[in-house]
Amino acid sequence: MRNRLRLALFIFLGTFLLSPTTNAQICVECHKRVTPGIVNDWQLSKHSKNKIGCAECHGSEHKSRQDVAKAKIPTPDTCATCHDKRVKEFKSGKHAHAWTAMKAMPTAHWQPMSLMEGMKGCGGCHKIGMKTEAEIKELKKSGAGFGLASCDACHTRHTFSVVEAKQPQACQTCHMGFDHPQWEMYSGSKHGVRFLLKQNKTLPATASAPTCQTCHMQEGSHEVRTAWGFLAVRLPMPEDKQWAADRATILQGLGVLDPDGKPTGRLEAVKAADLARLTQESWQKERDKMLKACNQCHSINFAKAELEKGDQIIKDADRVMAEAIRIVADLYKDGILPKPKNYAYPFPDLLTFHDAPTTIEQKLFVMFLEHRMRTFQGTFHANPDYALWYGWSKMQQSLTEIKEKAADLRAKTKK
Repeated sequence: MRNRLRLALFIFLGTFLLSPTTNAQICVECHKRVTPGIVNDWQLSKHSKNKIGCAECHGSEHKSRQDVAKAKIPTPDTCATCHDKRVKEFKSGKHAHAWTAMKAMPTAHWQPMSLMEGMKGCGGCHKIGMKTEAEIKELKKSGAGFGLASCDACHTRHTFSVVEAKQPQACQTCHMGFDHPQWEMYSGSKHGVRFLLKQNKTLPATASAPTCQTCHMQEGSHEVRTAWGFLAVRLPMPEDKQWAADRATILQGLGVLDPDGKPTGRLEAVKAADLARLTQESWQKERDKMLKACNQCHSINFAKAELEKGDQIIKDADRVMAEAIRIVADLYKDGILPKPKNYAYPFPDLLTFHDAPTTIEQKLFVMFLEHRMRTFQGTFHANPDYALWYGWSKMQQSLTEIKEKAADLRAKTKK
């Protein structure tokens, strides 16, 4: 009997000592002194309330100051242990491709590594993307072995709050400024203004006011896809011949088509990064989802008409953008402007213009990545100021400057 009691007590104590709560308490006692903010956030979290301790995410090998390197850095697969459905959605959406898309930029390796892998520039937002085991290993070697979890871009650690991630401000860090000013567009639109008035309790909590998540993460889906994609180009080509020609020129500028209009190897990269809808069915699927979101507050006819205005502005912006691209392409063709060595074809490469060697090429890059983006994104986000003054008007201004610079270059060549 005595031996049985001893065995029972041993099992009980062993279970107690190895339980997540007990292990977490050991971590907490140390980290209260070392990183009290982390402890406070974890104690506020649902993880803490549900007895999810430190070891579930960081492993149990790290036990002292001397073996900090043994603490595991979570990845999306770590989160999938409990949140499998959401991680699967995330992996099928555009955010999961963010790291790949950044690394695929032709001159990404020319940029300061502190801005890329160091997470202080492009990498600071694109770190939300999935990384291969090899990439994770390299990041750890360089000392930038953090920012691997992806999920913590929105559910910031260590609270990992769903409530926080549902606020539009959760998107603000990455979706503002230069070529991603969706926050400014949204917060200045009536949609955003009404929600901010709800947050400060000027409007009641029951008032209608969509957030970023209302439209882009319906029913909590973590795919986050749009009909037109980030670049506002898609297949199949439109029936309108002029628009089809203009879109082909833009696709050539993106290096997806060669100067003869034939597909290049870069098309496969666009497919892999999910940057564009490549069939009518895939485009229509996302358009129907957006109409469903709009229909919560607006009539379906109103919603269709407003989204079609966005389609039309893309068509108009493509006309101006294609003209500018062709002007620079003709300068290459006529030998007036030397083609940069890193360009595969005698044609502007819109993905390498961070490093464009002349002002006219830089102007074309900004026109595409900033002004054209703001034109159509401002329209879809119901922000007239961005659509017109920061978008369309700037496109027209850029086209005028490109024409003048091209004329000057041609005049100098004749002399």
